[in-house]
Amino acid sequence: MESKPSIAPDLVKEFVGNAHGDLNRVEQLLEQEPGLLNAAWDWGGGDWETALGAAAHMGRRDIALFLLERGARMDLFAAAMLGKLEIVKAMIADQPELKNALGPHGIPLFVHAQAGGEEASGVVALLQGQ
Repeated sequence: MESKPSIAPDLVKEFVGNAHGDLNRVEQLLEQEPGLLNAAWDWGGGDWETALGAAAHMGRRDIALFLLERGARMDLFAAAMLGKLEIVKAMIADQPELKNALGPHGIPLFVHAQAGGEEASGVVALLQGQ
């Protein structure tokens, strides 16, 4: 497999930072550098975050769906925010300790689900044990 040059760290930081709320800038940056799609930024102390992770804890469904449509790797936290109940159920059934998992910035899975609003209410109920 051919190795590619690393993406400039400042570009990764900008992409992940903007994924917290600026869909237009995320679109521009991804068009400029497609390799950003699954890039991760370390905010310090091993607090790694991808653009999808940023969108997930901020409840930015639009940004999350944009990234997933372009091939971003779905994770438990994004699935919770998007209300993907069957995905979340399956993962927790296989590894029950994931119910207490912490995402970027130490944000709990439950908070990601809450960020999804009404569309994630089934996941919220699951995580509350209802």
